[in-house]
Amino acid sequence: MDLASNPFAVLTVVAAPALLTNSTSVLALSTSNRFLRASDRMRSLATQLEEQSHPAHIRDLLIRQVSRVERQGILLLNALRAIYVAMACFAGSTIISIVGAVRASSPYLVEVEFIITLGFMVGFVGVVSLIYGAYGLFQATRLSMHNITEEAAMLRERHPAVKNSPL
Repeated sequence: MDLASNPFAVLTVVAAPALLTNSTSVLALSTSNRFLRASDRMRSLATQLEEQSHPAHIRDLLIRQVSRVERQGILLLNALRAIYVAMACFAGSTIISIVGAVRASSPYLVEVEFIITLGFMVGFVGVVSLIYGAYGLFQATRLSMHNITEEAAMLRERHPAVKNSPL
């Protein structure tokens, strides 16, 4: 692809990392909100545990959920860190791509090859970080679903009118 003579080639090289930067920033915002919700859930569990009126099996359920919500918070924080790294890498890759597009017609082939390699490596680190962050989000979601399932089972046990899941 001849970057110097084709403006669409330059646009393609710059647009991909810029688009990934934008979508990763939306994912970071969503993950931050999930982290805050886990924090709210922990406060709610702490308040419930302070009440002495719970039977032993409910208290045990709450204690198990405290452990899961804590683990969920750790997973979300690690995912958020990885997503921030991905966002920085994609932004860096965009800048490197712009510099590469400007320097594409340079007679110094080593310089151009270095810029291309650097842009690819930074983008690759961004993709790996994004995958790691997404995996952490998946694990946190599984913990959340485990809590929901356990609470639903408890409700069904205490209130027989609550039907099983429609799934």
